[in-house]
Amino acid sequence: MLRLIAGRLVQIGVVLAILSALVWLAMGLMPGDPLDLAMAADPRLTAADAARLRALHGLDRPLAERYLAWAAAVLRGEFGFSRLYALPATAVLWPALRSTLVLLGWALLLSAGIGIALGVLGATRRGMGALADGLALLAQSLPGFWLGILLVILFAVELGWLPAGGTGEGGSLAEAARFLLLPVATLAFVNVAAYARHSLAAMRQEMAQPYIRTARMKGLPERQVVWGHAFPNAAIPVVTVAALDAGSLVSGALVTETIFARPGMGKLIYDSIMGNDYNLALLALLLAALVTMLATLAADCVQRLIDPRLAH
Repeated sequence: MLRLIAGRLVQIGVVLAILSALVWLAMGLMPGDPLDLAMAADPRLTAADAARLRALHGLDRPLAERYLAWAAAVLRGEFGFSRLYALPATAVLWPALRSTLVLLGWALLLSAGIGIALGVLGATRRGMGALADGLALLAQSLPGFWLGILLVILFAVELGWLPAGGTGEGGSLAEAARFLLLPVATLAFVNVAAYARHSLAAMRQEMAQPYIRTARMKGLPERQVVWGHAFPNAAIPVVTVAALDAGSLVSGALVTETIFARPGMGKLIYDSIMGNDYNLALLALLLAALVTMLATLAADCVQRLIDPRLAH
């Protein structure tokens, strides 16, 4: 296990270095730069002002030289300033990250709970398999943006039960929860399909194994047979799905955050890339990649703990 973790951490470091260089190159090759946008927005800026600003921000230097300077600063723990927000990049990133973690954290917990319950019931209860398959297919086929708009029209516009958008920041905990209900329901319903399909297929396979028949012949309670014997082995693909979803906890859900007017990582990454805000965009993208790779490593460790045969 320690050898796996050490080797994977080295791979993560190499991938992050390569990814940062590729993203920096891609953003550097985009037409225009932040000063072009600033000059278009403020006609009082002259060519001399633009030249001084380019020298101040290092935009007059070659792209590779600017990347090496940025990488050296990051290794020292200096992540630079956001040119779009005129604040340290970390100060801009944290509020958006906190909002996205709350939103997607609850959505993923809800979708995983419902999806796993559907999979287990579909594999163990007669007649529930078709229902689980149908609900998973419905969740998979509904576009998230359409579902979000439909929920807003129904519960916010027609019934007036819930707010159409916003965060409810500054209010009570109950008020913040009201603002979370619609976006969480939208994301959870869309994501429940993956958990339901994987847990259903894995549970059906495990329930047909000889050791399940042996456990029943010994007179073990059905609950113990299902949850104590079949589910731990069936949980391996579900752990993989959860690890892949962990990246979205940081990268955000741009469409859902836009529909419900929630400031989050999805909107932040989009704005920083379109505005050529190198420091903010790179920090956000690398954080999303790091979380995804660490979650994958954690999933591999959990899978080996569940089934030690995977270590060989």
